Amino acid sequence: MRAPISVVIPTLNAEAQLGGCLAALVPGLEAGLIRELIVSDGESEDATVAVARAWGAEVVTGPPSRGGQLARGCDTAQGAWILILHADTQLRSGWVGPVILHLDTRRAGWFRLAFARGGLAGRIVAGWANLRSRMGLPYGDQGLLLPRALYADVGGYPDQPLMEDVALARALKGKLMGIDAVAETSPARYHAQGWLRRGARNLWTLLRYFSGVSPDRLAQSYRR
Repeated sequence: MRAPISVVIPTLNAEAQLGGCLAALVPGLEAGLIRELIVSDGESEDATVAVARAWGAEVVTGPPSRGGQLARGCDTAQGAWILILHADTQLRSGWVGPVILHLDTRRAGWFRLAFARGGLAGRIVAGWANLRSRMGLPYGDQGLLLPRALYADVGGYPDQPLMEDVALARALKGKLMGIDAVAETSPARYHAQGWLRRGARNLWTLLRYFSGVSPDRLAQSYRR
């Protein structure tokens, strides 16, 4: 019997983060859960692709757009399940057992968010993110594990540069549940911009998206 999970990771100049993300998946390889690693790269200018190949990942490439990159990666996946992770996210030790249990549900599952070295501010932001997820709106930095058939049924990721995770979560309404394991993500952007400012910016971007502002326009503002 083939291992059930294809791991899909979108990357863009993620040389420094990718190794840690992949190293955290080793227990899943040892347990016979992971069939393949797929890195969907958006034309990185650093050694991201070399790191991916050194770990034995299949690399697919195309224009930088996270929705498009994720769609290409998921279209390549051969496993019965797809695990989507960001390159700066690592599954904490102990994730294998809860994932095995989740494979019996046939639903999409998200992991509890935590920040590496986030302090009190990080715990507050993560607490809000986990509450938001229980209301049916997990973000991509929490990871997503779902049956490939369910992914196809809801139309997969849209090719858009921002809010692709929100679009898929909305399509999965009523088919999402939490997994009793932790996805630990980097707080680098929060440290650079400030926890309050970054959190407010994320919320404002989400509200603008819900109001109908295009993802391309949002991405331009987000990059500024």
